Amino acid sequence: LKGLCPFHDERSPSFHVTPSKGLYYCFGCGVGGDAIDFLMAMDHLSFTESVEKLAGRVGVQLRYEGGTAGQSGPDPGQRAQAVAVNAAAAEFFTEQLTNATHAREFLESRGFPPQVWPQFGVGYAPRQGLVAYLRNRGFSEKAIVGSGVAGQGEGRTYDRFRDRVVWPIRDVSGDVVGFGARRLSDDAGPKYLNTPETVAYKKSNVLYGLYEARRAIAKEHQVVVVEGYTDVMACQLAGVTTAVATCGTAFGEGHVKVLRRLLLDDASAQVVFTFDGDAAGQKAALRAYEEDQ
Repeated sequence: LKGLCPFHDERSPSFHVTPSKGLYYCFGCGVGGDAIDFLMAMDHLSFTESVEKLAGRVGVQLRYEGGTAGQSGPDPGQRAQAVAVNAAAAEFFTEQLTNATHAREFLESRGFPPQVWPQFGVGYAPRQGLVAYLRNRGFSEKAIVGSGVAGQGEGRTYDRFRDRVVWPIRDVSGDVVGFGARRLSDDAGPKYLNTPETVAYKKSNVLYGLYEARRAIAKEHQVVVVEGYTDVMACQLAGVTTAVATCGTAFGEGHVKVLRRLLLDDASAQVVFTFDGDAAGQKAALRAYEEDQ
């Protein structure tokens, strides 16, 4: 098979794939390898992440020797289950947005028309219904609660996100590992609510919008760090395709490690912090600069 190389600009195809051998090679820029190498180069994943991603896609069960590996933690199967629950929840939230008038009006009032919502996977969490939906999809109570989309109390399992606009949070490989949600009503509770720490979601290592921006970041050798989900959307729509945001936590060492991989440790790469101009924003920026150095 022959086509245009995804790793350099060209007009005539130089990129060759040999399915019988499971190998690729570009005669233009000289890159080549197998499926694992391709995923590592294309999506900027580690070796372990690439193997886990491919194994999950084709249904191969991995067995780990010598302890834990990669992002999977002590139980890779548990992480895969949490990701599956989150993927189903993301579908539920996007479906619910269709008839949620006040959520749609909120997004449009912020300058985000309906045609851009699918680009960011924006959805709506009603006051109830997600837990029942996930049960009907065959997920166990343990998996539903373990994914972070539901909580337990007073002998019942309840939806964590209620009457909120919801954004799916993906890791660098594209898996939905959590959600960020913005309150629409005057109910008690925080204005913004994120998925709690789970086997799949570690907020100190996750940046919202990174999956969508990863290739632009690697190409431009620049990343713009903003404060919130709507800031990322606004930047993307304005042509700033390298924008990402932290998920309810300060920019820290874990975020630096993720970005260094995408920026290829290039000394000339730019990390641009765009926080609010108030005292809290200035403090966050100074703290972020220290980590960046």
